[in-house]
Amino acid sequence: MDLQRIEDEALHLPKEERAQLVQRLVLSLESPSREELRSDWLLEARRRAQELDDGSVQAVPSEDVMRKARALIK
Repeated sequence: MDLQRIEDEALHLPKEERAQLVQRLVLSLESPSREELRSDWLLEARRRAQELDDGSVQAVPSEDVMRKARALIK
């Protein structure tokens, strides 16, 4: 299907569906690539590891985190 046909079909959609399509298309342009996500998470993991190593933050046991999370949703 070529671009002109897609555009013609899209313009015949109801207003709400066109708005949803626009939103999805815009989000697809703004989404980072897999490589960008991988790189960002690697940097974040390194930053967090450095904070643990230098003592600027302390680790919280997962049991404590889960207990607090469960208390918040009750």
